[in-house]
Amino acid sequence: MIFLQREKIIESYFTAWIHKDATALEEIFSSDIIYSECYGPKYRGIEQVKQWFADWNLQGRVLEWRIKQFIHQNDTSAVEWYFHCEHEDVSHQFNGVSIVLFTAENKISNLKEFQSQSEHHYPYGESE
Repeated sequence: MIFLQREKIIESYFTAWIHKDATALEEIFSSDIIYSECYGPKYRGIEQVKQWFADWNLQGRVLEWRIKQFIHQNDTSAVEWYFHCEHEDVSHQFNGVSIVLFTAENKISNLKEFQSQSEHHYPYGESE
């Protein structure tokens, strides 16, 4: 039951980006959230996360943020996803994984993103 609630929280966060809707951020994250983006930036506290969300959405648009799977263990969830956006008129697509730590109140207190190219190739050929 608790894992289903956490999945819905993560889903609502991804949906917030698609709809450019910051209203749920304070319900999703703890006030002392630490958020590490997959390409380097790190945000401390809900105010920085809200500022980043607002600033990014002025020049970008998330077109798709699709969840592939969840893995849960104790107070930590991992989510594998596919991401597609346009930012500053450039299209970006990649796969990723987020490691998400929840508080006892079921808010996200720490989130770390990791990314991988969306297209893969087999340099030594496909084998069976």
